[in-house]
Amino acid sequence: MSAEKLIVAKNLVKIYKRGRSEMVRALDNVSLEVHPAEMILLYGPSGSGKSTLLQLLSGMDKPTEGTIEYRGQDITTWSDADLTKYRRDEVGFVFQSWELIDHLTALENVEVPLYPTKIPSGEVRTKAIQLLRKMELLDREEHYPKELSGGEQQRVALARALIKEPKVIFADEPTGNLDSETGEMIMRMLKIVCRQGTAVIIATHNESLRKYADRTIKLFDGKMARN
Repeated sequence: MSAEKLIVAKNLVKIYKRGRSEMVRALDNVSLEVHPAEMILLYGPSGSGKSTLLQLLSGMDKPTEGTIEYRGQDITTWSDADLTKYRRDEVGFVFQSWELIDHLTALENVEVPLYPTKIPSGEVRTKAIQLLRKMELLDREEHYPKELSGGEQQRVALARALIKEPKVIFADEPTGNLDSETGEMIMRMLKIVCRQGTAVIIATHNESLRKYADRTIKLFDGKMARN
C-alpha cells in the first residue's frame, strides 16, 4: 500500500431531515483513509450508511459535521463549482443501474465525459476505442444500450469512468444487477484498474466481494463496525 494518503475523512456525521421533525443520523462519527491503488469495500446491509459515505467522499453531498481532505485540501469547504470540477477531473463513477444514455452508442457513451474539453475529438475517439478494447467490447461499439447485456452495459459504464483517468473510482453496488459470473468479471476488471494506480471504493451488501478488497470497512446503522 502506498504511504501517500489520497483521501482522509475525519469524524463524518450526516443528518437528514425526514418529514417535519424526524432527524435521521445516516452517518455517525466515521473516519477513514484511502491510498492510491487501494481497493476498499464498504460492506453492510441497506440503510447502513455506505451509499451516504460514497456520496460524501465523492463530493456529491456535504457532511453535517467532519472533514474530508483530498490530497491535503478540505473539500467540505469548497464551492459547488470547485466540487463540480473535482467530480469532473478527479473522480469516476460506476452505478448499479449503469446510467448509460439510451440514444448514444456504446462508443459515444464512453466519450461523453470528455465533452466539452480541449482534447481534440480524434484523441477522445482513440481513447474510447482503446478502453472498449480493454473491456473486450470493441465489436459492440456501435450498439445502443438496449442492445447490450447487463454485463456489457456495466463494462461500458466502467470504460466511461476510466476515460477521464480518475484518481479514484466510486462504485455503488456495481454487481447488483448482474449474475454471479458477470459480477466476478466486473470485479476482476476493477481489480486490474486498481493495480494500475486508481483507488477503487465499492459500496455493497454482497459479502462475497470481500475477497477482492485490500480492506473491508463494515458499516451498521451509520457507524463503523468491527469486522
